[in-house]
Amino acid sequence: MPSIKRITPRPFRLPLRGTLRWGRASELAALEHVLLEVELSDGSVGRAEIPPRPTIYGETLGTVLAALDYLSPQLMGLEVEDTEAIQKVLDNFPGNLTTKAGLDIALWEAWTQSENQELWQVFAPNHPRVQVSYILGIADKAEMLADARAVYQAGVRVLKVKVGRDLEGDLARIAALKAHFPDVDLYADANETLSPQEAEEYLHRWAGAGLLYVEEPLPIAEVLARKRLHKAAILPLIADDSAFTLRDLWREAQLDTYDILNLKPARTGYTQTLQMLALNRAEGKKAMVGSQALSSFGAYQTALMAFQEGVTEPCELAFHLKAEGGFCNFPPLKDGWLYWEDLAQCHFDPQAFESYALS
Repeated sequence: MPSIKRITPRPFRLPLRGTLRWGRASELAALEHVLLEVELSDGSVGRAEIPPRPTIYGETLGTVLAALDYLSPQLMGLEVEDTEAIQKVLDNFPGNLTTKAGLDIALWEAWTQSENQELWQVFAPNHPRVQVSYILGIADKAEMLADARAVYQAGVRVLKVKVGRDLEGDLARIAALKAHFPDVDLYADANETLSPQEAEEYLHRWAGAGLLYVEEPLPIAEVLARKRLHKAAILPLIADDSAFTLRDLWREAQLDTYDILNLKPARTGYTQTLQMLALNRAEGKKAMVGSQALSSFGAYQTALMAFQEGVTEPCELAFHLKAEGGFCNFPPLKDGWLYWEDLAQCHFDPQAFESYALS
């Protein structure tokens, strides 16, 4: 069996058309990510995109490179099919979620290459198409509507809006979006901004405004309040920050705090994503897949998970539309949908990547 021969991080910078703002202190003006390349002893190469997110996972470009320096010697020489040994190395290194996820995805692709296959051939689809959503960042009304208009013209028909800081402002933004895009569905991300005392009122008002569901309205530490809010069944609740890992998801499933799981392979890799999907299905929960603000290449690799069994809701696979360029031919959306037959035509463009590489 081929073994791991080389692990190479290649930082790159991809400009965005406008700044994405979310959470309490998070802002993104360009994708300053890492393209990870893993080469096997038979010459097969796998790639993945690592998105450092300092304010979410505590990872920076520097920590990603340092983590790879630490992990690479332990992975070198391991057979690519010795998943137990590989996962042991990753599990024995806490945190560093996107670094370990990138290694996992790149190793999956390297293995498929060694089998003379592509990733899309390994992950057979459970359904032929996926509805795609787009995340609107925190912005004034004009900027928000301009962003929404651009992605609407690109085929997006579901939008995720940021809420929770100003109820009347939330309702005004939701009303504006509905007025300008009457055929678009809306849901929200509250980024843990509500208190247990105000949460039910906010959710009732958001539900009345026509939102489909809301992501993480309460702080993750408010475990019992989140359980009560879910039991109140005002709006379906999406688990994201509360379910970073398989262990987190097991806790949330036992407490029954959510309705929909937002899976992000950029932080869980393929191996853990598939495990989380299996657990989620067993609990009778719904699921969506998010791309963690990736380029078109990362969106392609993420989208493969959106076609797996148990993914039922619109998936956040359109962020690459905000990027100025890219190095993967992500297919156009068709009236809000991404089709498997189109996704299977995607490929990494090494020449295009060199335009964005930093070294």
